[in-house]
Order: sequence, then C-alpha cells, then structure tokens
Amino acid sequence: MRKILNPPRLSDLRRELAALADPERARNSAWFFKTAKGQYGEGDRFIGITVPVLRRIARRYRDLTLDEIAKLLSSRIHEYRLTALEILVSQYESGDSDSKQSIFDFYLRHIQHVNNWDLVDGSAPYIVGEHLKSRPREILYKLSKSRNVWERRMAMVATMPFIRAGDLDDTFAIARLLLNDQHDLIHKAVGWMLREAGKHSTAALLKFLRQNYPAMPRTALRYAIERLPDAQRKRILAGVFE
Repeated sequence: MRKILNPPRLSDLRRELAALADPERARNSAWFFKTAKGQYGEGDRFIGITVPVLRRIARRYRDLTLDEIAKLLSSRIHEYRLTALEILVSQYESGDSDSKQSIFDFYLRHIQHVNNWDLVDGSAPYIVGEHLKSRPREILYKLSKSRNVWERRMAMVATMPFIRAGDLDDTFAIARLLLNDQHDLIHKAVGWMLREAGKHSTAALLKFLRQNYPAMPRTALRYAIERLPDAQRKRILAGVFE
C-alpha cells in the first residue's frame, strides 16, 4: 500500500469548492436540473461549478477515505455529491478486487444520495455496471422495480458496460420491464440504451422494437432509432417493420 504524503483533507476540498461558487451559474443549473417544487430535482441545491472543473478537483482528492466520501455524498449541494461520485469512480477504476467490492457495496449503501440523472449516468455504469459484468445481476432487476426514479434509471444505464462487451440480453430485458414507466427520464434512458445496443446488433434492436412497438413510449422509440437511416426511422415511427 502506497504511503500518502500530506493526504488530502475533506475540509480543504470543501473550501476549494466553496471558493469557486458562481451564483449566476448556480441559478442556471437549478433551472436546468428542474429543482422547482413538483419537479424531479425538487430541493436540489447548486453552487455553480462546471463539470470539467469538478473533475480536475476530484482527481486531486482521489485518496479521500470512504468515510470522507460518505460525508461529501450526503451533502445537499449537488456539486459536492457529483465530486464525491467522481472520486468514487476513479477509486473503483484503479482499485484491486477487494477495493472494487468495497466501493460497490458502499455505493449501494449510499444509493439514496445518487439522486439526479447526471449523478446516476456518471457513476452507475462505471461502478455498478462494471462490477456486474462478471457477476449475478439480480440487483438490477430489483432496482428496475423501485419506486425511486433514480434507482430505476440506474438499473437501465448500468447495462452500458454489458452492451460494450456485446452482451445485450439484460439491456433488452430491463428495457422491457420499464416500457410502462410513467417518467420521461426513464423513457429517455430506455431509448438511449436501446440505441447503444443497436450499435452492436441492428437486427436485435429491430426485433425488440417490432415485438414491443405498441407499448413503447414515443420518446423511448425516438431515442432508440436515432442512428437508423431517415427513411427507416419514418417507417418505424409509423409502425411499419420490413
């Protein structure tokens, strides 16, 4: 185990993030991530730091302990949670087998703090999905039935590493389970993963669309067929499969 000289401190990270706060950007972010009453991000707080800046900072604090990351992840401030997840993904990617398991378990224990679409999309594929590539995947089916929209989205986007490995079965199975979901953010996630699956097998995508066309939300369908030729997209939107 490498010895860390002058180890990073959570208090230093918090001060650095606070010093970069931009009220105007924070207001724009709050609007973009739908934080008003009744919207999906209701109550989320922003201080206004761009993602590239957060990623550069996260790299310098990648040796924070899981206890420190837990404190950062439990913050009401969106950028703090995003930074915590960036650090966690970095630690997972560079970790050994034991540390990867610890990080996976930690992630699931703190899943309630992964509570906006960018937090899910930037972490679930790289921790949950990567971890389950060679392991049983029942947890994804459990998440797909959650009452929490972020957990359902996590179940879908976590299949990205499977898709990249050419393993499409769970992507199609979970997409099918989520076809009747009422939330637009789930429709988008389903369509996005179907589109990615289609990059590996257009035939498999078309078979899924043909079988499930009557139940597919329009948003999911449009996302799923984005990469198909224009004439073919128009036929599919009209329910015509050749």
